[in-house]
Amino acid sequence: MSHEHDHHDDADESNLRRVMIALVLTGVFMVVEVIGGIISGSLALLADAGHMLTDTMALALAAMAFHVSKRPPDGKLTFGYQRFQILAAFVNGLSLLAIVGWILIVAVDRFMHPQDVLGETMLVVAAAGLVVNMISFAVLHTGDQDNLNIRGAAVHVAGDLLGSVATIVAAIVIIYTGWTPIDPILSVAVAALILKSAWLLVKRSAHILLEGAPEWLDVSTMQERIVAGVPGVGEIHHVHIWGLTQQQLMLTMHMSMSDSPASQADVLRDVKKFLQEEYGIGHATIEVDVDGCSDH
Repeated sequence: MSHEHDHHDDADESNLRRVMIALVLTGVFMVVEVIGGIISGSLALLADAGHMLTDTMALALAAMAFHVSKRPPDGKLTFGYQRFQILAAFVNGLSLLAIVGWILIVAVDRFMHPQDVLGETMLVVAAAGLVVNMISFAVLHTGDQDNLNIRGAAVHVAGDLLGSVATIVAAIVIIYTGWTPIDPILSVAVAALILKSAWLLVKRSAHILLEGAPEWLDVSTMQERIVAGVPGVGEIHHVHIWGLTQQQLMLTMHMSMSDSPASQADVLRDVKKFLQEEYGIGHATIEVDVDGCSDH
């Protein structure tokens, strides 16, 4: 168990470092985009700076989640603070959905009220932004992708990366043709790409917050496998499975004993070993029924 905790601690430290690198890069370049947007008169750059401000806040929330999750359990939160990472991922997912809505509103306004833009300045700043976002995305994407907090941060940065690409394309078109509607058109395309990832992030984090069983796990099949594979198990019912995070699964269930000569302690030990090895469930609380289920 100590080895498992050490593994989680090392993974969280690595994830925290990655988020902090992305946070610094995103925060610094946000200031650059504001300056570039004011100089060039580019609403696209200022809008992307607003997007990066939201992402900076999201990355700060992700970093705080990794820090808070390391706090030990106490009398108020007996399972500890690991779930804060999922809460942060959920909030980040909602903020991404809000960004999509904001991009669509800005795009409509640009269609209705076109503005002159200095394409060359817009292109230089957007190209620099692309480099920064590529570095940030590479740092986050090589982290733990099973961690929803890291995934949420990566989706935010991916949105910035796509925004930079769209701004570069729009700048080139504006420089050579002067056709400004390309800017809102590409903004809508980027919003559509962000929408899918944002919805998946909200859906998965909400499922964990609602104490849902892992999506890959069939509870009925698991019960059948335990009864068939662990000598001494008679019947299993009242099974509840959830996760503090995607990686830390919890289980409670009732179990009756068969007529096997195995002792109750041995059977419990074998069931917990089976759950750990076959399903990665490291925390199982099992009540053994004697003379029927006590909950009935």
